[in-house]
This record gives sequence, C-alpha cells and structure tokens, in this order.
Amino acid sequence: MHQVEFICHEIGQSHTYQEVWDFQSHLQKRIVEDKRNGIITRPNYLLLCEHPPVYTLGKSGKMEHLKLSQDEIDNTNISFHKINRGGDITFHGPGQLTVYPIINLDHYYNDLHRYVREIEQVVINVLSHYNISGNRIKEFTGVWLDVNKPNKRKICAIGIHMSRWVSMHGFALNVNTELNYFDNIIPCGIVDPDKSVTSISQEIGTSVDLEEVRNIVKIEFIKMFPGVFI
Repeated sequence: MHQVEFICHEIGQSHTYQEVWDFQSHLQKRIVEDKRNGIITRPNYLLLCEHPPVYTLGKSGKMEHLKLSQDEIDNTNISFHKINRGGDITFHGPGQLTVYPIINLDHYYNDLHRYVREIEQVVINVLSHYNISGNRIKEFTGVWLDVNKPNKRKICAIGIHMSRWVSMHGFALNVNTELNYFDNIIPCGIVDPDKSVTSISQEIGTSVDLEEVRNIVKIEFIKMFPGVFI
C-alpha cells in the first residue's frame, strides 16, 4: 500500500465560512472523481481553521435551537449557515480550532462509526497535553469532561459529511473561545441543564497558544491516521 500523503492548510479569519466550506467541497469532489476514475494516489487534506463568528446548523438540526431572530443575526457580526454535515447547531469563531480532514477512508477502513470514535480519540489525546481528561458520552458525539459528574462539559463538537467514503467537515475544539456565543443557541441540540460548554483556557485558567494546539493536533492526527504531511 502506498504512503498516505496529507496536504495541510492553516486558514485564518480573513476567509469567510462559506469560502472554507466551498474549498472543502471542491477538495472532496476532486478526490471522489479520482476514485471513480481508479486513481487512489491523490493526497488527502487537513484544514485547520479559525473562523470568524458563525453558527452552523447540520442536516438533523432544528431552527428553534437558534435563539436569535434573523433581524438579530443581521445586526450582529455573526453569520449563519445551514450545512450538509451531521448533527445539530454549533458555533465556530475566534479562539476555536476547527479542523476539517478531507480523507479518502479507503486508505484505512470503511466505517463511519469508527472514524468518529477515532476523531474523538485524537481530541482526547490533544487534551492530555494540557492535563485535561477528555471522555465520551455514548449518546452524544464529541468530547466531554467530567462525564460521571453533574456538571458535564462539552469541549469539542464533531460533525461529518461522507461521499463515497471521502470525508469533509470535522471537529471544533474550544481553545480560547468566547463561550458567551453559545448562549444564543442550544449547542448540538442538547437541552439537558447539567450539560454545558467549556474550553481549554476555561479549564486550565489561562489562555493557550493556538499555534501550539494546531501543532499538537497535527501530531496526534498523524498518529491516528498514519501518513505524512507534504
């Protein structure tokens, strides 16, 4: 089997959410088209983004989980998009690392459930670098803290779209995120009052170097999905 290659792009707030979504779609479609033509050697991609403020609603999401009216959205600096990933509503914005793996899973396995669990494990491994113990809740995709306590806190949301076993969208890890943005939504549609949202900086009591987190994510990602950055 040939060496799996990844091209890594770091994308800052100068690009809109729509531009990044279009870029993801373009890359996914290109890999899918190659697969149809029997080409398996095209590199995969890892996009590491810090978005301007945006709320995104997944295919299974409910509009009532957005607490703002259209007029209120229009009067803020926050954009809103209905998108084609799984899951409900979430927030992306400054201080958050949003990671989009565009992967041909034929290189590894054809199992969506396993893919999501391994993405969760990547994040759990990243958090361990900050002495934060991440975990899973069976009924709720993502990475959580204190899952056996009354004050469960979600630190990473996950939403995936798959086409012919080529992934897009991915995960959003709260690093230095301004958590007040989550007050305007019911995050991931979870209405349970004992579940809230947190960030790395909230947990350790100090801001974190986002570039450092990016580098750790790349290290842990390649451990889980063996390959090489080119």
